[in-house]
Amino acid sequence: MTQTTTPQQSTSATFKALKCKECGEEYELKAAHVCEFCFGPLEVTYDYSAIRRMVTRESIQAGPHSIWRYRAFLPVATDKPIDVGTGMTPLVQAHRLARRLGLEQLYIKNDAVNMPTLSFKDRVVSVALTRAQELSFSTVSCASTGNLANSTAAIAARAGLDCCVFIPADLEAGKVMGTLIYGPTVMAVEGNYDQVNRLCSEVANTHGWGFVNINLRPYYSEGSKTLGYEVAEQLGWQLPDHVVVPLASGSLFTKIYKGFQEFVQVGLVDEKPVRFSGAQADGCSPIAQAYRENRDFITPVKPNTIAKSIAIGNPADGIYASEIARKTNGTIESVSDAEIIDGIKLLAETEGIFTETAGGTTIAVLKKLVEAGKIAPNEKTVVYITGNGLKTQEAVQGYVGEPLTIEPKLDSFERALERSQVLERLEWQPVLV
Repeated sequence: MTQTTTPQQSTSATFKALKCKECGEEYELKAAHVCEFCFGPLEVTYDYSAIRRMVTRESIQAGPHSIWRYRAFLPVATDKPIDVGTGMTPLVQAHRLARRLGLEQLYIKNDAVNMPTLSFKDRVVSVALTRAQELSFSTVSCASTGNLANSTAAIAARAGLDCCVFIPADLEAGKVMGTLIYGPTVMAVEGNYDQVNRLCSEVANTHGWGFVNINLRPYYSEGSKTLGYEVAEQLGWQLPDHVVVPLASGSLFTKIYKGFQEFVQVGLVDEKPVRFSGAQADGCSPIAQAYRENRDFITPVKPNTIAKSIAIGNPADGIYASEIARKTNGTIESVSDAEIIDGIKLLAETEGIFTETAGGTTIAVLKKLVEAGKIAPNEKTVVYITGNGLKTQEAVQGYVGEPLTIEPKLDSFERALERSQVLERLEWQPVLV
């Protein structure tokens, strides 16, 4: 590992230590993610009294139009983080989808248009690679189901860091190309994500690289909190009543919760109960299974679903996500691959947002919860869409129709238009049993 210059510690840095979530043991702010005593996960701690003195709504709004407007809440020391315009994505009031489902106040937090690689992973990687530079790493890496590889490669290119990423060999073509274009070394592993992750742990120990979701994970995961901060700010400095979030490792779910709690703690928003509900695919639903069976442990599963971006069979933060769902009076549900495709189409047809399979999972679970009476019509509900459908076009191929091929003549157009109208009427005709 080639050493790089470490930025000076900023006088405004607010993060204090790494702390084990299980036993409470504290560690210095180095590249480490597992407690040496109980093997629990490490998490960044902060000086919230200092943050409260430093930060106001006005100071945040005067900051950059990116996640770095919340720098006081993030684990970086430098005043010049890697800023690629990540964050401040639209919070869309979904009127048409709300009417279709029978809801009054539904919002879509749309990270399908996040910069630079069209997924929420740009948030966590921006934080992780900024911290990687501070810790003198010159080579960065990740284990990824696609989106994280895209983000790591792109932001490493911007930062001038060497990059080698690891992905399952059966990944969607759009995600593979969306990584290769930035010029990293890409290792396509013949195995599922959990096997990729195990290999990466060995490589991290052997080569001393900065793996964003392994030895840099405590810093990396903090970037997800910005999805909580932005929603609170975009709702007029208020918290929603209910959120629906996709579950892979469970980290995103727990960090949005932490983000809301931090804003309450420093006085930026008023405290109120927020219900947290999670979404998984039936073909990889270890957290949903643990939740349904009221277990305090996760039983790993072998993924088998089109929702590859959330297909983590042994989720590191699964039990913490399940605990949050329970204590907030939320729930965790799973849906079939067919329902995921329908969810992708439903969001596109009602709100003009093309999401990938993780988003289709989330919309399908939203629909399922509404139909089961688990989301009240008057709840202010926010659904998190975390990636762009252009990356997973294979998932909907064959389910969205075909273009009508016509001759360059008016009568050919008229015949085709008539056929399409007949087909549309047949599609909406009720089925009589």
